[in-house]
Parts: sequence; structure tokens; C-alpha cells
Amino acid sequence: MIEHVVELKNVNKHYKDFSIEDLNLNIKKGFVTGFVGRNGAGKSTTIEMIMNLTRPNSGEVKVFGLDIEDYETTIKDRIGYVDAANNYMENFKLKDIIKYVSRTYSNWDKDTCNYYIETFNLPLNKKLKDFSTGMRAKVSIAIALSHNAELFIMDEPTTGLDPVVRREIIDTLRELMINEDKTILFSTHITEDLEKLADYVVMIDDGKIILNESKNELAENYFIVRGNNELLDRDTETYFSSINKDGINFEALTTHPNEVENVFGNSVVIEPIKIDDLLYHLKEEK
Repeated sequence: MIEHVVELKNVNKHYKDFSIEDLNLNIKKGFVTGFVGRNGAGKSTTIEMIMNLTRPNSGEVKVFGLDIEDYETTIKDRIGYVDAANNYMENFKLKDIIKYVSRTYSNWDKDTCNYYIETFNLPLNKKLKDFSTGMRAKVSIAIALSHNAELFIMDEPTTGLDPVVRREIIDTLRELMINEDKTILFSTHITEDLEKLADYVVMIDDGKIILNESKNELAENYFIVRGNNELLDRDTETYFSSINKDGINFEALTTHPNEVENVFGNSVVIEPIKIDDLLYHLKEEK
């Protein structure tokens, strides 16, 4: 039984002004992994290598235990892929797009497709160019979920969507994950989506993985501390791995909440961390 659906080992990719160096990343089967990082950090390049849309200069990329270059067609038949562009055939009606796409997958499920078309209230006789951004996103999700894929790779699928549509899509993905055989790699900069969906969080910055932990581990290991700047000096600052000061107060990251409480007492507020705060402070550490 395969434990890791995606495996990147010592992967390097070099561009003129950006590099991914010695990237090692495993995506566990049966879980949702949130993949985050600022624009240009390496998220899309990593996903493109997983999908064999670009090749690494060196290293191994395996999906389902198979080399993506040698078994691309077999692997992609088992992947539901969604990106933010939603670039299907602009001048075709949705029913014709579905008819075309259904022929490219060996396990296309017409009933499942009809279910999502109905659930998302998508008009089959309307041309894609006349769809809203939210409707385009739903089309991509519906198609990705309609061929019994085992792995779903989603590159910024909720970007630019209003909160109602985003919630619809997140709820659909949560429903999908009731089946433990499914795996999702979910790239996004909207950390609120990760709070609701992700089991694991991976952060990439400047082409390097700087965080790879379960959401439960994040809640147990990282805390935000807030207090007055007057509490800080050379000694007390050592209890924090990152500090952000405004004119009067500070916000800091710590992995030692009990020690902070012993030193500062009721003078500070210690709170469980949110993913957004953690990502901000991890970038400040670099």
C-alpha cells in the first residue's frame, strides 16, 4: 500500500531569476495538504513538475509510486486537476466541453458529472465565455470530480471567488474527503480555506520548504503572544522566534508558551495561532 501519493526527491529547477533547490516533499494518501506561499515562492512551479507540465533539471518526481515522465498518461488518468485559469474552450457550450473531456478519461462517470452540474446549477447550453468567474470555477471542479480520480491537485481554485462560491467549493471538497481513498493537494493563498479543509500545511518560500506539519501539530507547537513593547529587552526577546512591533505593542511567535507565561504572567496575551499568522512570522524569521 502506497503511503505517499506524491514524492519529490532532491528536485532542482532553475530559471534565470528563480530556483527550486533540493526540494523534498511527500504528500500523504487520504489527506488534504494545503500548499501555501507568497506569489513567486515556487508553488505553481512545483505543481507543474508534479503534473509534468515542466521538467526538473534534476531529481525524482513520482506520483502513485510511478515516474511522472515515464507514466504520464496513466498517472493523469487518476488525477483531477484544477487551476485558477479555467481555460477550457471559450466558444463551446458546457455540454459540448463535457462531451469532449469525457473521452479523455477511462473512468468517466456520467452520473457523477450530472450530479455536480445539478448541484452547482450550471447551464449546459450556455457558452463558457458567458460564464462568471465563480461558474467557471465550478465547471473545473465538476469535471475534476467526475472521473473517479484518486488525487486532486488544485492550484488556487478559489482565487477571485466571492465568499459564497468559495464556501460551496470547500464544502464540496470536504464531502469528497469522507472517502479515505481520496487525496487533495490544495495550493492557495487564502488561509481561511486551509483552516476549514487542510489536514497538513506545507509552506514554500524562495523555492524551499520551510514548514511541513499537520494542522494539529501547528495548534500544539505554535502560539501568538501580544503585549506592550516595554516588556521587551535583550533577554525577554529570546523567548520568541519572531517579533513584530508597532508603535506601542508587539506580536510575537513562540513555541514555548509555558515559559512565556512564567516570565510575563498576565502582562501578555497568549493565543492559539492561526495559519495566516504563522505564515507571516515564518517569513519574518528568514
